[in-house]
Amino acid sequence: MQLKPINEIRAFLEGIAAPMDIEIVDVEFDKRAQTLTVYIDTDQGVDLDTCEKFHNAINDPIDEFDPSFGQPYTLNVSSPGLDRPFKTKRDFERNLQKEVEIKLFAPLKGKKYIEGFLIGFDENTVTVKTQKEEIKISLNKIAKINQAIKFD
Repeated sequence: MQLKPINEIRAFLEGIAAPMDIEIVDVEFDKRAQTLTVYIDTDQGVDLDTCEKFHNAINDPIDEFDPSFGQPYTLNVSSPGLDRPFKTKRDFERNLQKEVEIKLFAPLKGKKYIEGFLIGFDENTVTVKTQKEEIKISLNKIAKINQAIKFD
């Protein structure tokens, strides 16, 4: 199936999301399942009602936008989940001073997994404070960084 570029679809959806105080976190298309999934977030988090409200808001406009050039597809709206990887500057900003988990492509100081508090970032690196030290890690060495999830 031919599909418009994801960045065009995302830009179109952001125009609808912004006035609703909804952030488009990611847009994915699963070719095998013919499914367009839009991951959203808000400052208050995302619940089923938020997903339904946004789905209803984009359903007709996206059909007119026609991302699949007339081919059928299924539209899903979802929360990105608690363990979603940081992808945007806002993800990093929102998690400053919070505990994060980092999985590395290759070991750094003998470890492929680091847990600590995100204390800084720029376009190339993140700085994490662990129990023992502050570590500056190049983003291209990080396979995944996300908020640490703790169960009490």
